[in-house]
Amino acid sequence: MKSFYLQVICVSLITVTACSQKEKIEQSINEFPVTYVISKDTVLVNEHVVDVHAIRHVEIRARVPGYLDVIHVDEGQAVKAGQLLFKINDEEYRAHVLRAKASLHAAKADVQAIELEVERVSMLVDKNVISETELRLAKAKVDIAKAKVEEAQSDLSQANIRYSHTDIRAPFDGVVDRIPFKIGSLIDEGHLLSSIFDSNFIYAYFRVSEKEYLQYAKSELDERRSNNVELIQADGSTHQYPGHIETLEGEFDTSTGTIAFRAKFPNPDHILKHGSTGKIRLFTRVEAALVIPQKSTFEIQDKTYVFMVGADNKARVQSFLPSSRLAHFYIVQSGLNEGDRIIYEGIKNVRDGMLIKSIPVSDSTQVNSTGKKKSKTS
Repeated sequence: MKSFYLQVICVSLITVTACSQKEKIEQSINEFPVTYVISKDTVLVNEHVVDVHAIRHVEIRARVPGYLDVIHVDEGQAVKAGQLLFKINDEEYRAHVLRAKASLHAAKADVQAIELEVERVSMLVDKNVISETELRLAKAKVDIAKAKVEEAQSDLSQANIRYSHTDIRAPFDGVVDRIPFKIGSLIDEGHLLSSIFDSNFIYAYFRVSEKEYLQYAKSELDERRSNNVELIQADGSTHQYPGHIETLEGEFDTSTGTIAFRAKFPNPDHILKHGSTGKIRLFTRVEAALVIPQKSTFEIQDKTYVFMVGADNKARVQSFLPSSRLAHFYIVQSGLNEGDRIIYEGIKNVRDGMLIKSIPVSDSTQVNSTGKKKSKTS
């Protein structure tokens, strides 16, 4: 009999101990850190891939055919406006100039001879030796001779122009690009001799979606968006000189649904080259933005949810519409209000309607993560 009572007592102790341990386990399982939906002023950062172009980039092409006699510069050399770059053999063009000058002199001499003939005919007309018809004919010959003078002057001007094109000079201060031809090469009219680019300033072209364009246009009107931008180079470093958005295209690309923007950056050290790539950062100030951590959210069928903790300390699923991402946080567009309590992390272990024991997340943790808060939410 005593043995039976001892067995009952042992079973009871084991049951009580197991229940106590189960309650402690359940209590520890239902403990979750809880945070608040906070309101703060922040800055949105958007990045876009860019194409870098020199502010001036010109192809240097031959305007007359001939043999390339001299190359006065080297690839990558800085040149000044008007500096001689290439010399095409000019013997043929110099001969054309001399021939055109001779033709002009001959035409002028013809004019003088015909004018003398007009004077002689005029005297004979006055003496009634010949008719006035002969005088009119002589004057017409003067007009023809003067027209030939003008034609000869035009030929000389054209010959001088073609002769001047044998000297190929820099159109502006810049840097010479690759030179594909060598001395002695036969150059035809239109052949590309090199390119020259001015990279003291550069243009960065990038494309944005229609939604981002509308956000930019509206925020520009109320001065929330700054036109200042940053350029992230291919190695991840930031170009040391900030730029600004100058202009944008007048229409959307229907195939991509985007529109092109152009930003201008100083480049006094010539670090950025024509044809470089990188990313551009745009900044938009957002006032009184509702911010929640991304780790507090989960998605189901393209919708975003959080576990909100009500006044009864029970968790319930709440959907919300995010407008933008900010580092590790979402900016809430609708569905949540400032001061709402949500489970901070561990949401995989939460079930709808579960009784929650809240572990408050310190304000310092949120401030360090999101920046200075605008309003107190606790």
